[in-house]
Order: sequence, then C-alpha cells, then structure tokens
Amino acid sequence: MINVLADENMPYVTELFGDFSNITFKAGREIVADDLIDVDVLLVRSITKVNSELIAKANRLRFVGSATIGLDHIDGACLDKRSITWTNAPGCNAIGVAQYVLSSLLVLASRKGFELQDKRVAIVGAGNIGKQLAKILTALSIEHFFCDPPLKDAGAAGDYREMDEVMKADIISLHVPMTKEGEYPTYHLFDEQRLSQLSDNTILLNSCRGDVIDNEALDKLLATGKELITVMDVWQNEPQINQSLLNKVDIASSHIAGYSFEGKARGTYMLYQRWCELANKVPEKSLVSLLPKANVSDIKLQQALTVEDIKQLVTLVYDVRDDDELVRAHGLSAKGFDNLRKQYKVRREFSAITVHAANETDAATLRGLGFNTI
Repeated sequence: MINVLADENMPYVTELFGDFSNITFKAGREIVADDLIDVDVLLVRSITKVNSELIAKANRLRFVGSATIGLDHIDGACLDKRSITWTNAPGCNAIGVAQYVLSSLLVLASRKGFELQDKRVAIVGAGNIGKQLAKILTALSIEHFFCDPPLKDAGAAGDYREMDEVMKADIISLHVPMTKEGEYPTYHLFDEQRLSQLSDNTILLNSCRGDVIDNEALDKLLATGKELITVMDVWQNEPQINQSLLNKVDIASSHIAGYSFEGKARGTYMLYQRWCELANKVPEKSLVSLLPKANVSDIKLQQALTVEDIKQLVTLVYDVRDDDELVRAHGLSAKGFDNLRKQYKVRREFSAITVHAANETDAATLRGLGFNTI
C-alpha cells in the first residue's frame, strides 16, 4: 500500500486510489512540510504551493499531481531535481469555465438589454478553455476571434489577431496562464494604461488568473465612473480579495468558474490515469461509471429552439447569479472566500442533460453548447 495525501476538496480520490493506498485528506492551504513525511503521492489543487520548502521533509514522495490546468503553483524544476514525477490536468475544467462565461454573458445580455449575436468576442488565449468557448460561440453564431501571440509565433494553424484588435472588441474573455517572464508575460496584461483604453460598455471577463488584471488599477478606474462591464471570477491576493473592487464589478465569484462536478472529477481521474501509467497499473475505473445521474436529466422541447429556450436551459444547469450572490454575502473575508470554494455546491455540466430537440438544426446547436441531444 502507498500513502496518499490529497486536498480535501478533490472528489473521487477514495474511489480511484482507495483500492491500493492509504489516503489522508487535508485542506490545501494547510498542507506543510511535516505532512509529507512517508507520503508517496501528493494530490493538490492550485491553492497549494509545491516548492522546495513544502517537500523539504518528503522522504518517499514519488508523484505530485495537480488537478488543475495551471502550473504556476508547482515548482517543476525543484521536483525534477528530486526526481519526483509531477503532472497537472490540462483541459479538465475547460468545459466548466466556458459554460461559466456563457452563463455570465446571458445574464449581462438580459440586464443590459443587448443581443449576444450583435457582439464581437475576443478570446485571449487559445488553449483548451479558449477553444471550448469558441465552440459555444460558434454554436450561437456569435462572431469571435483568438489572440495568442505565443501560439502564433510557434506557427500554430489558425487566424490569430493582435492585441490592438482585442482592444476594439465588444467582449474580451481572458484565458491565459499567469507568467512574468518571457516575451509575452501575462502579469498585469490589463494594466492601468490598457484598462483606460477600453471603450465604455466593453465587457471584460477574467476567469483565468487574478494577476492578469491589475485589480487596484481596475478598482480606481471603475471609481471614476468608467462604464466598463466586468466579470471577475479570479482575484489578486486570493483569498484576501479587494473588497472595494468586488463592490464595483457586475458579476463576481470566488474562483469557481471551472468548479463543475464533471471538471473536478475529470481532474482527479486524469491524475489517476497518470499514476497508473507511472506504476505500470492498468486503470480499473472509468470516469463515466463514477458520475451520478443529474436530478433533471431529460427535457423535451415542443417547438423550434429559441433564444429564450437556450437561456432557460443554461440557467437550469448553472446560473452564475447564485455564485455572485454568495461571494458578496460570504466572501469578503479570506476564510469566507475559501469556504465558498470548500463547500461549493454540486454543479453539473450541460452534458448531464439530454434535450429532445424539434429538429436536427436545433439539435446541432444544442450539441455545440454541450448538451446531449435526441
């Protein structure tokens, strides 16, 4: 038997690792060096900083897995030096984040009185999440484009636009990693200067990393009466977020954009697969067999699909306003912010619902959004 230490918020660790390991769970922010004595496998999320200090007493550690798409909390060089295998779960929460963005845009369209089909969307970052969002926008016939200088420079196929064009878009959705080094750092990608250049009524969404937007600069800009529409899921200095900024943004949440039940389960499962590969084990469990049936799993449309139908279907599965209300009521303190993540509800992805569409055209649209269809 191996010893596993896991973030207490990771689902299905027991179901996937329990047959061949002793598992200890602990809050991710509270994991310290002493906890890694005699531990073989460490499973974390983004709030645990895995560095030389944390693994200083790790005498048996063989594998570190982060059930996240980001890696800025993992010191890979440090782990490599100790010959400790490490991995993350790229794309595990892409669907959840893209559906969070869609829910936010539908709410804003209703509040502000505009049609999404009239807007042009800039997707900054063409990774797994950006591509998933593009798929949704395509299904809704919403004009969009990518901006991803590193991919463009690498010769990736596709039409990648420059930041100058991003600044002219009606909607800007950020999906980049947080980097401070290299030719294209994303730290404060939207700083005071760039924020001030945005036109009134531009919609700016950040569901990637808090440091990508200068939160203090955004707070000051909004305080001047700038009519910038903002959606903030991630914040600088989490969990001690800028409360003044929280009061000014249009939609706020507690770093839960990718917290769909399927996304979190998918992240754990990807780590299970990687561990099995490392240990020369054949994976005996499947992700599909673990997921429960949704409370509402079957809906029949009696007529051709309308925009209102789409709004109702999306809201049935996930309504971002619930998370906005919670963070404003309970996320002002660091403890409250963390508790919102720790005690997060079971939120399913659109795929948990099968929709009986009136025709194949509507079915194709719904499939593009992520619903199962008949």
